[in-house]
Amino acid sequence: MELIGLNKSNIEKISKIKNEDSWVKDFRLDAYSSFKKQTMPKFGPEIELDFKSIIYYKSNDADKKIESDWNNVLKPVVDELDALGVLESEQHLGGMGVQYESEVIYHNMLEELEKKKVIFTSIEQAIKNYPDLVKKYFGKIVSMHENKFAALNSAVFSGGSFIYVPPNTTLDRPLQSYFRINSKNMGQFERTLIIVDDNSSLHYVEGCTAPTYSESSLHAAVVEIYVGKNSKCRYSTIQNWATNVYNLVTKRALVDTNGTMEWIDGNIGSKITMKYPSCILKGDNSTGTCITIGVAKKNQIQDTGARMIHIGKNTKSNIISKSIASNGGNATYRGKVDIKNSATNSEAMIKCDTLILDKDSKSDTIPVNTCSNVSSNIEHEATVSKISDETLFYLMSRGISEERATELIVLGFLDRFREELPMEYAVELNQLIKRNL
Repeated sequence: MELIGLNKSNIEKISKIKNEDSWVKDFRLDAYSSFKKQTMPKFGPEIELDFKSIIYYKSNDADKKIESDWNNVLKPVVDELDALGVLESEQHLGGMGVQYESEVIYHNMLEELEKKKVIFTSIEQAIKNYPDLVKKYFGKIVSMHENKFAALNSAVFSGGSFIYVPPNTTLDRPLQSYFRINSKNMGQFERTLIIVDDNSSLHYVEGCTAPTYSESSLHAAVVEIYVGKNSKCRYSTIQNWATNVYNLVTKRALVDTNGTMEWIDGNIGSKITMKYPSCILKGDNSTGTCITIGVAKKNQIQDTGARMIHIGKNTKSNIISKSIASNGGNATYRGKVDIKNSATNSEAMIKCDTLILDKDSKSDTIPVNTCSNVSSNIEHEATVSKISDETLFYLMSRGISEERATELIVLGFLDRFREELPMEYAVELNQLIKRNL
C-alpha cells in the first residue's frame, strides 16, 4: 500500500490502518492544520520539496506484524539488512528494532530486560498498550506548532521507538533502532519517545541509510527524551543517508535535577541535513553534552549543531562540533546556548572545529549565545583549518600514500567523536569516512 500526497484523507487513512484511538487521530489532524499555517524555515539552506509527490505511507501485508525472529521476515529484506551489518550488530545489544519504509518490521529484547520491566517497542504498540504513559509525554517536549517539519511528523508519523526505563534501573547494553528508506520519493516520519525514569540509565543507538535515486526523499523525524532525577541518557546516531535525502529532524531532551543527557550525533550523507539536538536543562545541577560531526562533500549541505537551554541552577553544557567539507561541500555549525536568569552559577562551553579539504568547499559558524545573569559564563571557541602541505609531506616521506595520509589526518581530527562510540560503530564510522572523502 502507498499513500501519496498530503491531505486530510490520507492522514485519516494512516490512522485507520493503525487502528488508532480518536485522540491520536485528532492529534494528527490538528498537526496537519498547523502544518498548513506554518512557513518553511527562514534560516539555513533552501529546501525545495514537492509535498504533493511524496509517499507518506508505504507497507505490504507482511509489515503489519512485528516479528521477533529474522526467519519470519521477508528474505530480500533480511539479505539487504544483513549486507548493511544490521543483523551482526544485534549480538552486542540489549534489544533492537528495525523500521523498513513506514513500519517497524522487527523487534526483539533480551529477557533480562523484560524482567526489569523495561519497555522497548514501536510507538504504535506503546500507544495501544501504554496509553496513559504515552499521553503524559507525547508531544510535550516537541510541540507540533514550533516548526513546519515537527508539524508534518505529528500529522503523518509512522514507526519509531518507545522506550521506558523504570526507576532504579541500569541497562548494561545499548538498545538500537535502525531505519531504512528503500523507495523513490519516500518520506519516513518515525516518532521516538524515550523516558528514563529517576535513578536510571540508558544508551540508545540509532542508524539510518537509504539507496541513491534521482528523485529526492524526505526524512523528517521527531525525538523526545525525558531524563529523570539522577538519571543519564546517551543517544548515539550515525546517519548515512544517500545524497538525494532531505534530513530534517527535531531532537530534544528535557533534563531533570542532577540528570545527564548526551547526544553523540554523526551526519555523513544526505542532500541537506538540518539537525540541532537540544537539551532543556530544567533541573538544578543537570548537564547536557552534544558531540557532533558533519561530513559534506559535493552537492551536500550539513547544517548541524546543538542547542542548550539552561533553566536550573548550577547547570552545565558542553558542545563539541567537528565539521569536514570536501569536493565543494558545505558543512556549517548552527547553535544556540541560552542561560536564563534563573540558571545562576551555570557554565557553557562551545568548541567548533572545521577541516576544509579543498578550495571549493566552505564552512560557517553561526552561534547565538545569551547569558542573562552575572554569575554564569559562556565560552566559545572556533577554528577553521586545512590539511597543510607540510603535514602531508611529512607522512608521505614515511612511505604513506597521499590518500592514506589524508585519511589518517581526518580520522585524527574526529578522534573526540569516535572515542564516544561503541567499538563496532567506531569501526563503521572509519569506513564511512574513508568512502566519503
